[in-house]
Amino acid sequence: MQKISSTKITEAHRKELYRAMLLLENPSIAAKITNFIGKPIEKGLEMLPASWHEKIGAVTQASLLKATDAAIYTMKDKPNEGSSNWWHKIGVAVSGGAGGFFGLPALALELPISTTIMLRSIADIARAEGESIHDIQTKLACLEVFALGGENKLDDATESGYFVIRAALAKSVSEATEFLAAKTLAEEGAPALIRFIINIAERFSIQVTEKVAAQAIPAIGAVGGVIINSIFIDHFQDMAKGHFVVRRLERIYGQEDIKYLYGEMLKLK
Repeated sequence: MQKISSTKITEAHRKELYRAMLLLENPSIAAKITNFIGKPIEKGLEMLPASWHEKIGAVTQASLLKATDAAIYTMKDKPNEGSSNWWHKIGVAVSGGAGGFFGLPALALELPISTTIMLRSIADIARAEGESIHDIQTKLACLEVFALGGENKLDDATESGYFVIRAALAKSVSEATEFLAAKTLAEEGAPALIRFIINIAERFSIQVTEKVAAQAIPAIGAVGGVIINSIFIDHFQDMAKGHFVVRRLERIYGQEDIKYLYGEMLKLK
């Protein structure tokens, strides 16, 4: 593996970065769900009413806004404490079962609950990687995870979809950081925060649509809803693990060096 010219990175950290890259550049949720249900996700997409695509976008934005502070409110700020991934998986699986049982109309109730649980799990993983969960940039980085891991037409075999997404979000992250330095995530009227949430929701809603489409396929039902939601949170836990490992290594070696080495690893994947 090629060395970074300006930095000596330890072999242990090199291996951590490689594992993070594999997580972040893994198949999308649609591919993972398709493997479970045994048929293309497009079948489910065809069953969704046209009006539902717009509704899913609105529900996704509302869910992210409701989840931001609620997810972290009950957590203690103890960096490097281990994350409780299984408890969060159980919570999301249960909400998925309810959503699968009641069908599409339950989305407006189920998604805010599952999003809050997932965001809390993401924050838990961030804390385990040494982040302060009450830090503004950490909170925004937690929300960034919902934009990761979906299909991106800008991605190709040699360019990191992960860093493309981070670059696309950079301006709205900066604006939201400046606003939140004096405010809180709960202030929904904040234009800077709303723009950031909208940017996240644009990608997250694609993945939510894929989840809903899978649950719309006949015979999926409550049991299928449990499994699909388990795949859903497992995906975002993977994205969070990769994201916060990269951020931890960036704090040690600098973003440019880590981005360069990540790209070199991606070429050899």
